Amino acid sequence: MRVHDLSAGGDVLARVHDVARAATRIHGLPDAEVTLVNVSENATYRVDDPAAGTRSILRVHRLGYHSTPAILSELAWLEALREQAGIRTPRVIPAPGGSRVLTVPGPEPRDCVMFEFLPGAEPSQDDPVPGFERLGALTARMHRHARGWSPPEGFTRFHWDHEAALGAESRWGRWQDGLGMDTEARAVLGRLDKELRERLHRFGRGPGRYGLIHADLRAANLLVEDENPPAVIDFDDCGFGWHLYDLAAAVSFVEHRPEVPELVDAWVRGYRTVLDLPAGDEAEIWTFVMFRRLLLVAWIGTHTGADIAAELGSGYTEGTCELAERYLGGSLR
Repeated sequence: MRVHDLSAGGDVLARVHDVARAATRIHGLPDAEVTLVNVSENATYRVDDPAAGTRSILRVHRLGYHSTPAILSELAWLEALREQAGIRTPRVIPAPGGSRVLTVPGPEPRDCVMFEFLPGAEPSQDDPVPGFERLGALTARMHRHARGWSPPEGFTRFHWDHEAALGAESRWGRWQDGLGMDTEARAVLGRLDKELRERLHRFGRGPGRYGLIHADLRAANLLVEDENPPAVIDFDDCGFGWHLYDLAAAVSFVEHRPEVPELVDAWVRGYRTVLDLPAGDEAEIWTFVMFRRLLLVAWIGTHTGADIAAELGSGYTEGTCELAERYLGGSLR
């Protein structure tokens, strides 16, 4: 696995900021103010142009994660969801000449995408149950669209199966190298990994269970405004995976909290207003929650430049071990 360059320290973020400034100039915004919003899989910037009084969002891609055709494929689904399924997604702002993905030249050429700025804020967590029911319905609408959609020629996105996430590929790194990993933790999580691999193999990848998904449908990637349905942003991780992985992603980083079972039930209720969710699928929900949780142990270890990774640190590994013991003992199913 290639080390996540945005977590490499040193002057990397200064260099990425220079790329963002270059991208705004190429977009014809030489005087725009460029402000870093967050660093996760990529670096995201708010772009304010005082001359035109406009605001947009610029995503500067990390190195070695997506090819340009893969980014174009992401943008194709994002556009199709908006135009064909009525899902609010941000429009892409092409560079002069029409390029939707702008490659900024330099010693380390980086792909950049400019998006329109969507109004709204992350959903409030004061009363999350109704929001999770709406999210379940929204997710089902996205899955329904993906099942019937004919992607354009050349469409390519990666998979979120066990091999890609936790196996030889280990896209976000090895969980064995997670923070705070000791002999006892490796033993517990090793048993969890084995159980997950076997259960996912038995679950299978049938068309009713596996397909194109967002893969990061958590509150941070939703925007709510008034009573409108949430807008969905940040499709950078979208790819082929189990539909229930989208539910697991919705409880990312908070899987241990006591209210999570209630949130899961709300999500399922909402999902079933749009699509069927067989009882056999529902019975495996915690398999996917733990699959995502173990993947995030690896992610935290390789993404120390992300604020949430630094905040959670080795405590997340410890909490994962506690959940793993409960899951393996049958108390989470």
